[in-house]
Amino acid sequence: MTRASDTQDGPVVLSKDGLPDWLEPVVHAVETVRPTQLSRFLPPEDGAGRQSAVLVLFGEGRHGPELLLMERASSLRSHAGQPSFPGGALDPEDGDPAGDGPLRAALREAEEETGLDPSGVQLFGVLPRLYIPVSGFVVTPVLGWWRKPSPVGVVDPNETARVFTVPVADLTDPANRATTVHPSGHRGPAFLVESTLVWGFTAGIIDRLLHFAGWERPWDREKQVPLDWRA
Repeated sequence: MTRASDTQDGPVVLSKDGLPDWLEPVVHAVETVRPTQLSRFLPPEDGAGRQSAVLVLFGEGRHGPELLLMERASSLRSHAGQPSFPGGALDPEDGDPAGDGPLRAALREAEEETGLDPSGVQLFGVLPRLYIPVSGFVVTPVLGWWRKPSPVGVVDPNETARVFTVPVADLTDPANRATTVHPSGHRGPAFLVESTLVWGFTAGIIDRLLHFAGWERPWDREKQVPLDWRA
């Protein structure tokens, strides 16, 4: 197995060669979307925030195109129990945060959290960096195509509660969409899929990708799911 950390002396490249046709709208969206079209939370101008990356991994499963997600362990200090993309903070060995550091970090974290074999992943795009105020993370979403799928599952129960895939068809189904309402008043998109509620930063990224890829279907934005203060 080729570990992401074993390739630190060579470049980690982005490539669009050989991607399936159905990913073309996503590639176009990644290449044209502006930061303000993704989120109102952008990285602080003073450079503050902890650099991190997530892997937005598209694969093809029994029910067509799908995304890889995981549920964070309930014992974690930040974003405990939330469904999320694999990812985390950059380590020094990942390299330049302004270069290919986020690419390495996304693959490394995905391997550590889900057991994913990074050698089967083709990275094809990077979204603008975004900010998560509650945890102070500056996040680079790295997009990949699961060219050679590998077994995945919980590696460390202290970090990950479960690993699962969600068909894109389920994410675009209006019946599975809702708006979360936090006691603070913040509202955001959410998805009721795979016996869980995907919300917050992860749902925001999925929502914008579906929209700009032209996959979004009309849904009831008045359908609300309340969150509690612990969320």
